Amino acid sequence: MCLGIPGQLVRWVEREGIFSQAEIEFDGVRRVVHMACVTEAEVGDYILVHAGIAINRIDAREAERIFETLAEWGDDEGWHESLPEGGEHES
Repeated sequence: MCLGIPGQLVRWVEREGIFSQAEIEFDGVRRVVHMACVTEAEVGDYILVHAGIAINRIDAREAERIFETLAEWGDDEGWHESLPEGGEHES
């Protein structure tokens, strides 16, 4: 299963062509995302992103619904790999 996370478009880095990119903010963290599939998006729009690629533009209401669902899940057990004592991976 894949999970797309909504973020808000902050600024375009490169808007033209297949290598278009924009800066997207996810809960205070900003990342540059490939935007070739969502070139019609405008600053302030919510963008659904999977693996660094924008896959769809969504409205603020849908973004809020997704944020609420993620907050309800709350338990992130198994989402982060635990390191053994000492903080290093075992070989």
